[in-house]
Amino acid sequence: MDYNYHTHTKYCHHASGEMEDYVQYSIENGIRYFGFSEHLPFSFPNGGEASCYRINFADVPAYLKEANRLREGYKNQIDIKIGYEMEFYPLYFPKMLKTALDYDAEYLILGQHYLKSEYPNGYPSGAPTTKDEDLAEYVECVLQGIKTGIFSYVAHPDLLDYKGDNDALYEQEMKKICVASVEYNIPLEINFNGARDLCVYPGDRFFAIAGAVGSPVTFGMDAHTTKDTFDRENLIRAKEMVKRHNLNYVGKPKLVLLQEKKNELIKKFSLV
Repeated sequence: MDYNYHTHTKYCHHASGEMEDYVQYSIENGIRYFGFSEHLPFSFPNGGEASCYRINFADVPAYLKEANRLREGYKNQIDIKIGYEMEFYPLYFPKMLKTALDYDAEYLILGQHYLKSEYPNGYPSGAPTTKDEDLAEYVECVLQGIKTGIFSYVAHPDLLDYKGDNDALYEQEMKKICVASVEYNIPLEINFNGARDLCVYPGDRFFAIAGAVGSPVTFGMDAHTTKDTFDRENLIRAKEMVKRHNLNYVGKPKLVLLQEKKNELIKKFSLV
């Protein structure tokens, strides 16, 4: 594995370590294609910057300055891209996309951390739920995000912790994501951070469906510390999962380079 486009920094308030240390450790372990993907800054109505996990607007200039410094300083050793991880919220999508473009996003990864919206009453996608409607809502948001064509891949697509007793519904709904990933050629990520934290993802339940459908699959370190940028233990587990479910592993994802499409996206989504 010589790539990793899923990396968080100290600016997200739940990661640690200096950005340069992430880059150096990646180089030492054979990573040649690398991306910073901080959680997109965003202010919700009546909520301000009411999030404990997003980069603050005030910190974006420092984030961009350091990422660009590292890109230039290590250009002969590693290819660095600057991106963000972003949700698809129907009400806020145009404003979020404009924010990403204004803050120099070269690529975006889709990570649906909440259902519909974080505020005022958003429900965390990773929290256990027995509600069939939560499952359907999560899937619909991911589907709509995929269909925009702006995301390079879907981070932790099996984030939703559905504990309902309707297994047939789970397969029916999650299959929609897998089918869309094939139709739009957007990879689904086997997420290493979930494995490190013993979360419900990445799980055999979901990736058995992805294997049967033939969804393109990629890996993401989802680094939150320096040593997460090359997680050998979970790389081995991910490879085993690929074999177990005969997954269509595509390796390094092809990035949707947003700055090259900026004028087209502004027109397409009526961004102002």
